[in-house]
Amino acid sequence: MKKAIIMGASSGIGWALAHVLSKKGYFVGLAARREELLLKLQQELPLKSFVRRVDVTQTKFAQETIFELIREMDGVDLIIFCSGTGHVNPDLNWRLEKETIDVNVTGFCAMANLAMHYFNEKGYGHFVSISSIASIRGNDAAPAYNASKAFMTHYLQGLRKRCVKSGKEITVTDILPGFVDTEMAKGDKKFWVASPMTAALRIYDAIVKKKDAAYVTKRWRLIAWALKWMPDFMYNRLR
Repeated sequence: MKKAIIMGASSGIGWALAHVLSKKGYFVGLAARREELLLKLQQELPLKSFVRRVDVTQTKFAQETIFELIREMDGVDLIIFCSGTGHVNPDLNWRLEKETIDVNVTGFCAMANLAMHYFNEKGYGHFVSISSIASIRGNDAAPAYNASKAFMTHYLQGLRKRCVKSGKEITVTDILPGFVDTEMAKGDKKFWVASPMTAALRIYDAIVKKKDAAYVTKRWRLIAWALKWMPDFMYNRLR
């Protein structure tokens, strides 16, 4: 039986992924801060699932809790980090910037560290994390958010290189969504908005194919290309 843990499973992409994986034959560990939503989700899934309340910003407790969940599930093959937060914050409110960093950088790093140690000891496994198309360039309205996603992408690349050198069958996948219809999709200039279920199916495809990276949806690769090659003087004029 295939087994996976989803961190950030209470809503959005994580919630949709739980449904997709359960229907595809996975026992799923559901982790997030809002336990009541996880218990509701658990009742909706066709296969066995496990619930843990986890706040990834409480790194020591979060790592201990996920290790307990892994033991209860008698091991897992796949760990997915879907937790995340972000704010449109043109005034640079420090509370909002710190909250973003605490979840998207510190919390992510702690969970990635846990996954790598576990899979390295096991000899194989798959770690997936949701970064963003926002990782490509900085943003004046959400500087911490874009920077935190860039951190995630580069950290994942470092882990991937480490896994290749180790020779072990450990896959690291970076998922880069554009706009997905979740609480995270802020602002009033959204386009090409995907549903959480559409995003989850695209992510599942990337998991099956063991991709290094995948855009959600595929058309966002065009935006990524434009952002990467756009000169600063042009990018700085965008609103």
